[in-house]
Amino acid sequence: MSIPQTFVQELLARADVVEIVGRYVPLKKGGANFMGLCPFHSEKSPSFSVSPTKQFYHCFGCGKTGNAISFLMEHAGMSFVEAVQDLAQQFGMKVPEDDASPQDRARAAEQRQKQTTLNEVLGKACLAYQKQLKTSERAVAYFKGRGLSGRIAKQFGLGYAPEGWRSLASVFPNYDDPLLVESGLVILTEEEGQEAKRYDRFRDRVMFPIRNIKGEYIGFGGRVLGDDKPKYLNSPETPVFSKGRELYGLFEARSALRELGFALVTEGYMDVVALAQLGFPNAVATLGTACTPEHVHKLFRFTDSVVFSFDGDSAGRRAARKALDAALPLATDVRSVKFLFLPPEHDPDSFIREHGKEAFARYVSEAVPLSRFLIDAARDGCDLHSAEGRAHLASNARPLWELLPAGALKQQLLTELADLVQLSARELNDIWHPALSRAKVKRERFDPYLNEGSATGEYKSHRAKTSKSKGFERLSGSRLPASRADHAARILLDNMAALESLSAEDHTLLCGLPAPHGPLFSWLESQLHEHGPMPWAALREGLRGHESEAFAFKLMAGYELGADDDDGEERNELRHLINRMLIEHLKAEETGAIEAAKTDPGALKRYRELQARRLLLESAT
Repeated sequence: MSIPQTFVQELLARADVVEIVGRYVPLKKGGANFMGLCPFHSEKSPSFSVSPTKQFYHCFGCGKTGNAISFLMEHAGMSFVEAVQDLAQQFGMKVPEDDASPQDRARAAEQRQKQTTLNEVLGKACLAYQKQLKTSERAVAYFKGRGLSGRIAKQFGLGYAPEGWRSLASVFPNYDDPLLVESGLVILTEEEGQEAKRYDRFRDRVMFPIRNIKGEYIGFGGRVLGDDKPKYLNSPETPVFSKGRELYGLFEARSALRELGFALVTEGYMDVVALAQLGFPNAVATLGTACTPEHVHKLFRFTDSVVFSFDGDSAGRRAARKALDAALPLATDVRSVKFLFLPPEHDPDSFIREHGKEAFARYVSEAVPLSRFLIDAARDGCDLHSAEGRAHLASNARPLWELLPAGALKQQLLTELADLVQLSARELNDIWHPALSRAKVKRERFDPYLNEGSATGEYKSHRAKTSKSKGFERLSGSRLPASRADHAARILLDNMAALESLSAEDHTLLCGLPAPHGPLFSWLESQLHEHGPMPWAALREGLRGHESEAFAFKLMAGYELGADDDDGEERNELRHLINRMLIEHLKAEETGAIEAAKTDPGALKRYRELQARRLLLESAT
């Protein structure tokens, strides 16, 4: 969906960022601006400022800055298009779709209307289930028996579906309405020669409403009060509900994820609700299906740390292995993924009640890191005392290791796996990638900018002549890029999808560069949010009339696109370039911290943190 820039500008002109932010963050007038506690990091003193005149927000603690649209994206987890549509709806504006045919626009409008109607139908059913809960002593006793308070029940909208086969007929007078079937509330059976039958999907079950990140009702989970089967029953796949993309409790947990710094992924509805009652409001759960990359990607929009909690039995181990596969492609160097295995006799609720909140928090902090679990999964069933067993380990490890994005973690794991196999990292890599001769992979392939500080910014002539890297062979005789930022821009213009592998720190660095680089990277990021990855041919059209047009065209002049399909090598190169840029940035911050330490003792701690971060990057580069 293409949204004209003029419309976005008009929308921001109408929206009041103070009003938008104020719906989520309590704000108080402080001089010309409004102040509040930052929703993006935990703090005790307000450092989050919202300017009504400049129409932007800024946190002096964590550095988050943006407008009304970016706030909805960052805080509510919306995509660019969702944020624009949400704002436009508030002001009665219709989002134009310049690239869509009248037929496509009509279908899209019809689909949006159907989704809205289904949300309303499900919301109406939720209210009915909540009313039924108040009249059911059995259901109330069940929740009380699990230690839940009325406050938690209200927060999660818990309810009860009565025993009758057509109880919803009293809620929806037109029980034959097809929307009741399409929403998953009613089951329709049609057998040849017989009259169609309709009946409620959920009967005699306590109900857990499922909401999307905007708080709209999209489905339900129901649990029996006795021992009937199935114990849990979920809504089916519908136009508004997909188990592979949604997480139970994410809407309720979104603020706690940022405050506590991590997401705790559990296996069931009751785990989430009970954990919220017991002091862990940052818990979410998959919806009766294995964890998917979409689940992990959605969580990483709110936090850089995820802990998966599973039972310690064989089923829990199998579920953990699926979560490992889903998390590996997103496990960048600045993200943390861990796996928590409780004793077989416990779930999170029972563990906390027996051992206490502090013991569970300690258990979480000692969870198995992704790197260790990957190695454990690879060596499972392998006899490391024999050559055959070590070869088996290498075979098991390769598909897991290759899912990891390029970076220090991937390189360290290569070394650890090589040690277990009793080979060098180079030998193991050659076995896994026999077509890539290590003799051809030279240091200057990643860092030809050794004369970058010179007056001309040119490279040493022998490097320009001998460099055989992918990025430089494509130049077709044109002059090499004059900086790391130039070359990073070329890579991203040619392979926009590589933007998705970058961390928030990387994005901040690139978008904060001075012109002409910063505006180009910012534009690329906005295009990714709006359209997803696009080829250069589409990007060059989108650049028409933009301030970065001439600079981007100059960078890409004579650049032979797509000459090498080795996306992994290109991402390795981009990772190295950004790491070197981060190192230079950290060096500058270290200098500033040393100067500040002369008058501020606290700056010395900041200096040590910067230095440690820089040294870690240097060791991996």
